[in-house]
Amino acid sequence: MSDWRPRLIASDMDGTLLRSDDTVGDATVAELARWRAEGVPFVLATGRPPRWMHRVREVIEFGTAVCCNGAVLLDLGPMKIVDEAPLTPDALQAITAELRVRQPTTWFAVEHGWEFRHEPVYRPRWDVDAPGVGVATLEEMTAAPAAKLLARHESMAPDAFVELIEEIVGDRATVTHSSSDALAEISAPGVTKASGLAAVAARHGLGPADVVVFGDMPNDIAAFEWVRDGGGRAVAMAHAHPDLLAVATDVTLGNDEDGVAAFLATL
Repeated sequence: MSDWRPRLIASDMDGTLLRSDDTVGDATVAELARWRAEGVPFVLATGRPPRWMHRVREVIEFGTAVCCNGAVLLDLGPMKIVDEAPLTPDALQAITAELRVRQPTTWFAVEHGWEFRHEPVYRPRWDVDAPGVGVATLEEMTAAPAAKLLARHESMAPDAFVELIEEIVGDRATVTHSSSDALAEISAPGVTKASGLAAVAARHGLGPADVVVFGDMPNDIAAFEWVRDGGGRAVAMAHAHPDLLAVATDVTLGNDEDGVAAFLATL
């Protein structure tokens, strides 16, 4: 594949495109601009919600963002949500009720549109006093569709907690995680970064064989498998989670070393 060139570039944000100080390196900005000049679309594929995309949009300026692990497609130009695949109220109510019975000290939050709502006891790590963030009861949160349901536990080991959530949820929803905390991210059935990327690629008349995707955490696994199995390149960062490294086609430098730019330069 030495002469292979992508026709679409996709990248996770945290731990991948972004450095540890939450910035995009100059080398990465320049490399993405070079590919854009050659007509290659760029897609951000992230667990982040749309409301967390303003700062990166100031740097990247263009492209599409697959937000909330595939549930929301955001046009970065006008900062407009163009598609959503939410969990239904029925699903939200059933899943949270059963989780609360099985693990009573599980606390919930939801992402929907540009808003974030959490139970009073849920302790946000990054959204303290931020715009669009508010407190709500579980009944209020599950009364409307949500792009993503977040389940958090303050004392369980992260892997054990996510495994428990997966066991309880089954095929009623998609469960993943991208944090070192005991935080499970729950989306509608079949909704992953892979489904979001496939939708964006299809809009450009492209498939997985045309895509290079970069990532570092388990919520990137579905996208990696979709690209790898379809003949594209799935590139893990040097520090990536072992489960992601296991499904990667390539490994690049770490995010603080502009690993995305370094790999793209070899193509």
